[in-house]
Amino acid sequence: MFESLTDKLSTALRNLRGVGQLTEANMEMALQDVRTALLSADVHFRVAREFIEKVKAKAVGQEVLKGVNPGQQIVKIINDELTALLGEGSTALSAARPLKVLMVGLHGSGKTTSTAKLGRLLKKKGYSKPFAVACDIYRPAAIDQLEILAKQEELGFYADRVSRDVPAIGAAGLAAAKAANADLILFDTAGRLQIDADLIQEVKNLRDRVQPDEIILVADGALGQEAVNVAKTFHDALQLTGLILTKLDGDARGGAALSIKSITGVPIKFVGTGEKTADFDVFYPDRLASRILGMGDVVSLVEKAAEVIDQKEAERMAETKSSTRRRPSAWPRRCARPTSPSRTSSPRCSRSRSSAPSAASWA
Repeated sequence: MFESLTDKLSTALRNLRGVGQLTEANMEMALQDVRTALLSADVHFRVAREFIEKVKAKAVGQEVLKGVNPGQQIVKIINDELTALLGEGSTALSAARPLKVLMVGLHGSGKTTSTAKLGRLLKKKGYSKPFAVACDIYRPAAIDQLEILAKQEELGFYADRVSRDVPAIGAAGLAAAKAANADLILFDTAGRLQIDADLIQEVKNLRDRVQPDEIILVADGALGQEAVNVAKTFHDALQLTGLILTKLDGDARGGAALSIKSITGVPIKFVGTGEKTADFDVFYPDRLASRILGMGDVVSLVEKAAEVIDQKEAERMAETKSSTRRRPSAWPRRCARPTSPSRTSSPRCSRSRSSAPSAASWA
């Protein structure tokens, strides 16, 4: 998704990286190119303007660190500000048990799939009994889709195919999840092609009924600036606690990822990078910032590779390593030798009273 932005930022910063001294002229030209690159990537114009102002304020008058040139230092400043723009800070979920998560979003954002993906990910991270509740009664086959995904990922599941009362369905699903001793309850809600009052009111009624600990908006990363408007509308109505950004594997320009945290103040907590349920992970702002600047997201790559290592192979390797370690000596223990060759060692004997010299012998 970010290849185009990465190329443009690299072009804008290429000449600046090699300069020996920052001046108002060369910095202004480079930052103008950075701003153009952000706008062309569909970043909100206000976010792009504020970003450039923050970078300029930090760069002007700053002492250059020893061992780096000024151009390298401003790249570091841009990286830090990019990390903050994407959402610096904790992406942790509430510690409540059972954890109740309300999933909201527009139609086509990947909400139902993300519900199953989140259940799968959190199950791997320690939740023992995730449970999915189908609250989308409008989209054809939405309930069937969630049921299939829940079965595939071994999640608990509840649906009511008769009732049209969404808050009542949510309450019944909550009761069923608690009866099953679920420690994670995910409510998949209906979406719309556009935000409307009925959608917002229905989700608000459901929220009031089930009292979720987390309200997470699933936003399509391909929407660009429109994703920001969607997030702001949902946040104003529901007080979102987090965002899931989907379709980051596509060819969209990625502006939503750079704008959504700044405009709404809501952190991006998870990202979807593909259609499979395994293509889902916690969002790391610093890693994505490095990726956008062309530094390479090596840490994420290693973590992803580690997940697919066969556990049995890892155990076999550990066993092989253990068997090749040097074993302790099995030779019998020898008697201790004298510590000094000049001294002769003799056994110490207890002298009996009968062997003691007599008084006459001293005479």
